[in-house]
Amino acid sequence: QGQVVESGGDLVQPGESLRLSCAATGFTLRDYAIGWIRQAPGKEREGVSCISGRDGFTYYADSIENRFTISKDNAKNMVFLQMSSLKPEDTATYYCAATRILGLNTPTAMCIMPGTYDYDYWGQGTQVTVSS
Repeated sequence: QGQVVESGGDLVQPGESLRLSCAATGFTLRDYAIGWIRQAPGKEREGVSCISGRDGFTYYADSIENRFTISKDNAKNMVFLQMSSLKPEDTATYYCAATRILGLNTPTAMCIMPGTYDYDYWGQGTQVTVSS
């Protein structure tokens, strides 16, 4: 059975950077789309960014405003989220999720429907807090 494990969350000040990591085990990253989904108290679950492990196609939520970059390392079976210019509104629990690639729309679909998408794997979450 596969799993995904997030790490890298921390308490940072506005404007600082943070790098989140998602380690996948038990399955081949190349066959899956991986997404970063965040949940903040009082807010709806939001698909921040998703990437295809097959061809590297990426999706970013409009709220990111070009501040984040998602990347992958197939050899290490890992996905990363480089977060820059962090804002207090970025404060949330960030989850790594994975679903097997079924078609070209999979990476986008899993990110724009985070509340209902049937993910194959879901991590425990890592907390990101942006505060002065």
